[in-house]
Amino acid sequence: MADIPAETRPDRSRDARFAWIAAGATLVTILIANFAPASGPAPVPRPAVLSPADDPGCREWTDSCRVCTRGTDGVHCSTPGFACQREALRCTGR
Repeated sequence: MADIPAETRPDRSRDARFAWIAAGATLVTILIANFAPASGPAPVPRPAVLSPADDPGCREWTDSCRVCTRGTDGVHCSTPGFACQREALRCTGR
């Protein structure tokens, strides 16, 4: 192989310097993101809302896919349909 003249050779030292700068910047960004304290307002606690399944006064509830009933021997739920699209739980019987 013929010797390549110096003026046409790629400058590998510049490429290596750029790679080290990029790696350093990435490392600094990751360190700052992991160790900097989070800013912003503290979360406001929401009042506890009972799900119909957790509400002892609710005897029957549904999510539009299955119906659950609370009896003396425990909770029993129907099997959801094939193309069921669930919604929020709601009490249907007290």
